[in-house]
Amino acid sequence: MPEETAPAEPSSAPAGAGADQDQTTRTVGAPPEDDLVTTRHTLKVGRRTLRYTATTGRVVLRDEVHEDGVFAGFKPKAEMFLTSYVLDGGDTRRPVTFAFNGGPGSSSVWLHLGLFGPRRVVMGDVGALVPPPYAMADNPESLLAVSDLVFIDPVSTGYSRAVEGGKPKEYHGFTGDLESVGELIRLWTTRNKRWMSPKLLAGESYGTLRAAALADHLQDRYGMYLNGIVLISSVLDMGSIGLHEPDDRAHVNFLPTFAAVAHYHGRHGRRSLKSVLAEAEQYAERDYPWVLSRGNRLTAAQRQEAAETLARLTGLSVDYVLRADLRLEHERYFTELLRDQGKVVGRLDSRFTGPWASGIAEKLEADPSHDAISGPYAAALNHYVRDELGYENDLHYEQIASSVHPWSYKNFEGRAVDVAPRLARAMRTNPHLRVHVAYGYLDGATPYYAAQDVLAHLAIPAELHANIEHAWYEAGHMMYVHEPSRLQQSKDLADFVTRAAHQA
Repeated sequence: MPEETAPAEPSSAPAGAGADQDQTTRTVGAPPEDDLVTTRHTLKVGRRTLRYTATTGRVVLRDEVHEDGVFAGFKPKAEMFLTSYVLDGGDTRRPVTFAFNGGPGSSSVWLHLGLFGPRRVVMGDVGALVPPPYAMADNPESLLAVSDLVFIDPVSTGYSRAVEGGKPKEYHGFTGDLESVGELIRLWTTRNKRWMSPKLLAGESYGTLRAAALADHLQDRYGMYLNGIVLISSVLDMGSIGLHEPDDRAHVNFLPTFAAVAHYHGRHGRRSLKSVLAEAEQYAERDYPWVLSRGNRLTAAQRQEAAETLARLTGLSVDYVLRADLRLEHERYFTELLRDQGKVVGRLDSRFTGPWASGIAEKLEADPSHDAISGPYAAALNHYVRDELGYENDLHYEQIASSVHPWSYKNFEGRAVDVAPRLARAMRTNPHLRVHVAYGYLDGATPYYAAQDVLAHLAIPAELHANIEHAWYEAGHMMYVHEPSRLQQSKDLADFVTRAAHQA
């Protein structure tokens, strides 16, 4: 969007301590208008000092209205919240990365304040969590060092809402979400004169599904071709993880993750994680699918052998595996693994554990990893947006909005939600499109082996598989909660963005 007028001299205040700010106000009952605020900041990155402008607020999306075949103007339909960071100097050759999280129903707070942004939350980690009210710090590893950034909150998340009289449900589904996020990207790119800049998308979790489909949508709808896509904790085919209806494919794809979790919690003795995963992946690749496909044709001896292998890999008892008919469901697994210690294991990040709500529970009553991160991020965002970016809004910032459910997948009625074909089409259409995929071994929400399998089956020419690169971390769904992983991932992403944006 056009940035508000700000003083010519950038602030010498530390990043986050916005010096110069401007905000429009709205008259009660007036039509909705953009309410963007700009502030100037600095960030020390090694020996460099980055001077940048932050712009935050809501942008009004409008529909072209036609009545009886006659154009009747533009009708406001939604107000979408974003925060952008643009390096001062007006270099339109710099790449710009559009980032969002997933859910569905999640705001972009996690990638914004956990990994990419110039300021980050300080929350500690497993065994050393920081107590309330938490803290923030500069992020010298910010992706801003190599790319301008735009963080997007889909409608009904963050401060994004449908306009008064509008229907939020129109955005609570695959198509409405895709089109509104795509429209905001087009608007920002156009108003900021960035059509000739290298452009990338970065999504996490359901945001990877959105990003893959969005690459195809932006090409098809606007002719906007991208340089790169970052997929963090990827799930492009929900059938691969049995999200709506568990099946044998999902049981197979979760096995290496269960083995990694068992290793982290001491169920593999002195074996290395590498050796454990190699065995689990080999079993998942060949023997396990065959075992499950046999049904009642499996002999008693074969069933016992499979149960013993699965029990050894996953840290469960042979009896439990047999009672589960050799098919381990992930939420039950996280409840069962440490039952003898009175603990449940985190789903988003299985390094975290929490006390039982009930010793006989079959599934998680709550995810201890989500419980650990939600408070610090909420405190940081609500402080940061007002006190440091100068944006005022009395709405509740919807970190994760339950109101978006049930999410509509009507486009996929009768089949699994799968956008891998759209990513493949985007790559075939634009052979310069690069893809970076980040996996957490201890991510129990989007298991890494499932994501690898989906990408291995993309319908693209063999040579285009070289455009896909992979990075693994010994952490969970939000691998950047783990400090060593955050530092390494920041380097990996800066390198990828630089290479994708400046291809020879």
